[in-house]
Parts: sequence; C-alpha cells; structure tokens
Amino acid sequence: MESAKVGKNPITIRKTIVNNELGMHARPAAKISEIAGTAQSDVWLCVDVTKVDATSIIDILTLGAIKGTQVIIEIQDKADVNILNQILEFFEDGFGEK
Repeated sequence: MESAKVGKNPITIRKTIVNNELGMHARPAAKISEIAGTAQSDVWLCVDVTKVDATSIIDILTLGAIKGTQVIIEIQDKADVNILNQILEFFEDGFGEK
C-alpha cells in the first residue's frame, strides 16, 4: 500500500491487475460502482494517466481495461480502507468470473 499527503487527507492507493479474460466490462463496472458508492469519501480508479470516479459505471468503462491492465484504486479517506479492500478483492477474484 502506498500513501501520499495531499492537503489534510492522506490518499491511500493499491495497485492491481485485471486478470479475467473479458476485462472490466459492464457487470464488474456496476459492482465496483455499487461498492464505491458506499464510501464516505471519493474513490477513484486510475489506468495510466486516466483517473475516473469509481461510482460511475460509464467512467469505469471508459478506462477500457482489458486483461493484464494495471489499475490503481485510490481512496481519499482512511475510513474507506474497507471499501478499497473490497474492490481489490473483487479484482483479485477475477470479478467472480473465474
């Protein structure tokens, strides 16, 4: 886990890889959005230089994350570390499609 100070709140990030054959398509994007929607603060997904709101299915789909893509999950509030971990586990489980 990496952290960086920005203003008052630390930003916590975790890196993961899309490991299912179909990539990050609509069903996993909807599940990620659902999980992120329960956070107290902002949750972001980053691919290369693109950073999107993890509560937006459309934004997530614009990442075009195919199998093998590195994704960074970022939270603004340490209180949301459980949300970050749920999303990370969802990625590591191949979006439940393995």
